[in-house]
Amino acid sequence: MTMLESLGLADRLLMEADRHGTCEFRVSGQAFQVSYSDLYGGREHYVYPQQEVVKDLIGGFLDRGGDIRFSVSDVELRELTSSRPSVAFTSADGVRETITSDFVAGCDGFHGVSRASIPVGALSEFTHQHGIEWLAILAEAPPSTKAIIYALHEDGFAGHMLRSPTVSRFYLQVPVGTNASDWSDERVWEALHKRFTLHDSQWALTEGKIIEKRVLDMRSHVVEPMSYGRLYLLGDAAHIITPVGAKGMNLAMNDAATFGRALIDFYATGSETGLKTYSEDCLRRVWRAQEFSQWMVNMIHTDVSSPFFGRLAQARLEHLAESPAYRATFAENYVGP
Repeated sequence: MTMLESLGLADRLLMEADRHGTCEFRVSGQAFQVSYSDLYGGREHYVYPQQEVVKDLIGGFLDRGGDIRFSVSDVELRELTSSRPSVAFTSADGVRETITSDFVAGCDGFHGVSRASIPVGALSEFTHQHGIEWLAILAEAPPSTKAIIYALHEDGFAGHMLRSPTVSRFYLQVPVGTNASDWSDERVWEALHKRFTLHDSQWALTEGKIIEKRVLDMRSHVVEPMSYGRLYLLGDAAHIITPVGAKGMNLAMNDAATFGRALIDFYATGSETGLKTYSEDCLRRVWRAQEFSQWMVNMIHTDVSSPFFGRLAQARLEHLAESPAYRATFAENYVGP
């Protein structure tokens, strides 16, 4: 939000987004809340759909004279180690075009052409499979909570995320290899009710029509460096992070801000310092976010094949409930530096 506000692109977000400063954890039928905003200088989260952020960014870019080509195909990146790299593509109306530039920003995701255009061996790649998967559910159901809920249950994790006054996002930990079709709507609601259950509480889960079910592969991936020649990788093209802690888009936007500042400095002064340190500057935050995400993964998930790790997760949550210092560290990382 701070970055969008500095660019004059936060008006709609500030008007429409809900603000949240507390999250809730449930373990062994008991609940406790962490007021991370109070623990970290009053900073809050803004609940605002990612596609709306994209709309605002695209709108701001076009309003300021930007040129976006949608629905292109057969994209090729050329001469990336020269002073004038180029991007060739087939336009939506079938015309082959080439754009020559000073730099190329690869913001096309993990499966895009940017990272694939870098020669094998030029990057170091770090990958980790977390050994779990999430069933992501979107339902036309008003939120049953005012704070995000993370629940640790012997059957696995369950999450209740806030989306809008009429739509809620839920997550269920499922075995690796699960197909979304394995889970009927009835089975989904039964599992959510069971994993969110509280002892001695009148709390109730609101049901509604399920409009989306898909399985998320929980993995992490980082490349170093985040550049090759005049190509700079941003967002998912450079790093994948689990949804735990919700850092993916924040990291991508930090990459963009860091790269943007480096370009401004280059064109204003001729200095390449920011471009040379771009990867190092971004990766420092990327790895910190990866560490926090991994810590949270270990804290809120049950390893059904190893009761030992399930008890460790419970111990971490109990520590979080009891220790002000532990909560303060959580708050700093959860909100983001």
